[in-house]
Amino acid sequence: MKKLFAILFAVLTLCFLSTECFANPKSAVLIDKNSGRVLFEVNKDEPLPMASTTKIITALIALEQEKPDEYFTVDAKAIMTEGSSMGLKKGDKVTLRALAAGMLLASGNDAANAAAVKICGSIEAFVKLMNQRAKEMGLENTSFQTPSGLDGENHFSTAYDMALLAKNALSNPDFADLCGAKTYTAEYGNPPYKRKITNHNKLLFSLEGATGVKTGFTKKSGRCLVSSAEREGVSLICVTLNCYDDWNYHSRLYEEYFGKLKAEEIEYPDEIKIPVCGGTEEYAEAKAVHFSAAFMEGEAEKTEVIISRPPFVFAPVEKGDIIAKAIFRLEGEIIGEVPIIAEDSVSSLEKDDFWNRIKKIF
Repeated sequence: MKKLFAILFAVLTLCFLSTECFANPKSAVLIDKNSGRVLFEVNKDEPLPMASTTKIITALIALEQEKPDEYFTVDAKAIMTEGSSMGLKKGDKVTLRALAAGMLLASGNDAANAAAVKICGSIEAFVKLMNQRAKEMGLENTSFQTPSGLDGENHFSTAYDMALLAKNALSNPDFADLCGAKTYTAEYGNPPYKRKITNHNKLLFSLEGATGVKTGFTKKSGRCLVSSAEREGVSLICVTLNCYDDWNYHSRLYEEYFGKLKAEEIEYPDEIKIPVCGGTEEYAEAKAVHFSAAFMEGEAEKTEVIISRPPFVFAPVEKGDIIAKAIFRLEGEIIGEVPIIAEDSVSSLEKDDFWNRIKKIF
């Protein structure tokens, strides 16, 4: 009997340890969506496969096209792919918006490939565009090889880069609406007809304030999840790569940090004057964009504001021009920056007026 209890105890212990091991992600990060500030991380810069979370950038590019609601016929070869699908068939007519919905909600690999070929003519050309956009967004440890997220030798990212990607994507209202939808009715087919697509992201149905973003899984990558949530003005983005218990892991992080954080706006000079060289006015009046971020108790008061501006700007200055910026630091770390924008236009002086002003100075 003692041996039986010992064996049972050992088995239960092994199961417990295995569960704990599975629950811990290989890589994770939690950031404040507004500022991009890292609040929590586990190996956030370790390059790993990210599976279908790749579709965040593919869907974003699709929605950025000039005519996302224009119908076209899908490329028959592009939609012949393995894995999850939105059900596209040869001859189907579809829009880029419907394909984006198919990617973000149903994780359709066929949708990703169809969008890639429509936008760039080939999957290879689209992958180049993906990597170009990644550089523009500051994704320093990311390499895309497929539009869908199917495994590839040079297809990898990090939890931090995927959080930055989600931050950029969520600034697009069309993307934010789609990735946060529990269901979406898309029209496609031959001829197109209405289909209801249900989102694979379980957090949208279980987590208070959940707003997105994308699930992912392959045998190589394990379970991957990029999520976002908002409560009382605090907006957070969480990413885990290779996390067996991702739904619960994300939920626990959100519950912990929403309880600690408060959204606060940092005060700094509203009106700023910058000298203008060769203008009809001596100064250009500018106004700074407001900045708010998620802070723990007492942190907002410690925030340092630095106004970075040139000694002067050359005329002409157009209303809306960015002529300086405000940088926000907390304990020496940059937690955000906002543009300082010209409130009014300043025209250039006529040549005679310019030289007369120079003579007065000397």
